[in-house]
Parts: sequence; C-alpha cells; structure tokens
Amino acid sequence: MNTVQTPAWIPSFVVPFFTLSYPTDSPVYTDSFHDSVYYNTGLLDGCLIISWIAVMAILRDLTRIYVLEPFARWQLTRNWERSRRSKTHATGISNGVANGSSSAQNGHTHHSSEQDPPQSMTKKEARKIHRSVLRFAEQGWAAIYYFIQFSYGIYVYSQLPTRVLDPTDLWVNYPHIPLAGALKFYYLSQIAFYLHQVFILNAEARRKDHVQMMAHHVITIILLVASYFYNYTRTGCLILVLMDCCDIFLPIAKMLRYTGLYTLCDITFTWFLLLWFITRHVLFLIVIKSAWFDSVRLLREIAWAPERGIYFSDLSHKAFVGLLVTLQIIQIIWFWMICRVAWRVLTGHGASDDRSDEENSVDYKEQ
Repeated sequence: MNTVQTPAWIPSFVVPFFTLSYPTDSPVYTDSFHDSVYYNTGLLDGCLIISWIAVMAILRDLTRIYVLEPFARWQLTRNWERSRRSKTHATGISNGVANGSSSAQNGHTHHSSEQDPPQSMTKKEARKIHRSVLRFAEQGWAAIYYFIQFSYGIYVYSQLPTRVLDPTDLWVNYPHIPLAGALKFYYLSQIAFYLHQVFILNAEARRKDHVQMMAHHVITIILLVASYFYNYTRTGCLILVLMDCCDIFLPIAKMLRYTGLYTLCDITFTWFLLLWFITRHVLFLIVIKSAWFDSVRLLREIAWAPERGIYFSDLSHKAFVGLLVTLQIIQIIWFWMICRVAWRVLTGHGASDDRSDEENSVDYKEQ
C-alpha cells in the first residue's frame, strides 16, 4: 500500500511510519502538480502522523536545549553584566563627586572603572534569567517551525489554481482527488504539528488563554482531519497558509522582548498586528464567505456519494462552516487581547505578554 521504492528488506508494518501511503495512478487530467506522484487517503496515514509527532518532539528538544537556550543564556547574562557594570560605574562616579572634598584632603581619590567586577547575581535575578531563557527557547522553536511550514505552504498553494481574493476555485471540480504527494505531506505534517501542540500546551506552564488555545487546537485538528478525508484539502491549504503567515512574527517579537530589544520587539509586534488583521479578519472571512455561499452555489448538483469521494451535504456543509465561524470567534477574542497590547505600545508603556503564566505575569519591559 506504500511507495514502490521502499526497500524489500524493510518489514511491511514499518513502512507506513516513514512514507506516504496509498500511492495510485495519476489522474488523466491534472490542474496542478502535473509531474507529482499521487495518493489516496486512508487510516494508514495516521502512522506517518505518529512518526512526525515524534520527529517534531525530538527536533524541538534538540533545537531548544542545544541551540536556543545556550544562546539566550549567553545573551541575557551579558545584558545583566552590562547593566550591572553601568549601575556600578554610575554609583562610583556619584560617590566620587559627593566625597570629592574629603578625598582631596587626604590625598586619595576613588576611581570606578567599567572593568570592576559586577556584584553577584541574586537568586531573583537568576530565576528571572532562567525563566526568560526557557521562554526564548519555546518561542524560538515556534518561529522556526512556522517559518519553514509557511514557506512550504506557499509552495504548495502556489501550485494550486486558487485565488485568495476570489476563492471560488476552491470548489470547482470537487472532489480534488487523488492528492499530489507534496499536498498530502503538507496536510499530514500540519495535523501532526497541532496534535503535538496539544501535548505541549498541557506540558508547559499554564497561560491565561489556555482554554482558548486548547479550543483552537481541537477545532483546528477536527477541521484538518475532516477536510482531509472529506476532500476539502484546497480550502484547508489556503486557511493554513493564512494562519501561519502572522504566527511567524509573534514568537519573534517575544524573543526580542526576552533578550531586551524592546524597540525591535514593538516594531515586530506592530507588523504582526497588521498581518493578523489582514489574514485572519479580512482574508479568512473571505474564505468563510466562500465556504458558506459559493460551495452551495457551485456544488448544488452534487449528491452525497462517498464511493466517489463526494462528501458534500447540508449537514457536512453546516458543520464545516460552523467550525470555521467558531474559529473566527476565538480569533476575535485574541485580537481584542492583541489590541490591548498595541494600546500599551502606542501610549509608551511597551508591549506586555497577555499570554504570560498565570502566576508569573511579566511586563515586556520589566527588569
């Protein structure tokens, strides 16, 4: 059931865990991915999803522990040392001015130098740096993943004959089966990522919007799995690209905050805010509108026929649109939280993380 290139010595039950399952003949007519290998869908696809969850967990830990955390610890320790030297130097100059007359009388003058060793780091400062190191690494992995997946998603979407401002082509020639290998892998890797995120969400410190995040991930997983098996993959690809676009910049803004680059943090956050509004409250609404009206108009003559890959009905249509609308409501709640942060930036208070830990909420400019 898997790719014919698989070596014969590999046990057949292992093959689905590292290769795409259900290869099939290419369709006679293709409107995209003309030279690709094509695949059907089935339950064995879950094996590859399991493998990718494990791969993501390993890559996340390796990247976080051996790359991101060491860099963040070095940068934050260096920032602390510079800050401490600056304060020590300023204190020395102040003391020198205040005691200048008495020093001159006994012929001794105190000199403070930037090379003087800094005072010992307090436990509170050490805990704060440690926490920032962990947060930096978490956000760094998110930024890396979203950048790679968004780039790959742009490649997949660019091959499809669909337009974001006029998404009626999402429904033309439905069902869009079989699936090109690149599209199938993109979909399965996204499902694996969101399943992995559910585990991470419950493993990390609880955030203020834990309920919204969990609801978002669960709804996203349901939409991904349902659209995958109901052959709405073109709609799913467009939505995933729109979602991943702005998700690159929020982690970067937080990374800049954790390393003390507050001006760059505010600039990056402002760019993220603009992208969020455009992609999630303008372009995403266009997709919802198309799913609500265009799908019915263009698929009204199609009858429910699972044997031919057709899963369009009044019930499936309402369920699909209902989940998209629910996702939009969650994003509106998040947008309100984002706007509160933006207001703090505009009023000169700097950005603060409304998703900080419930017990340890920290302002972006807290030192």
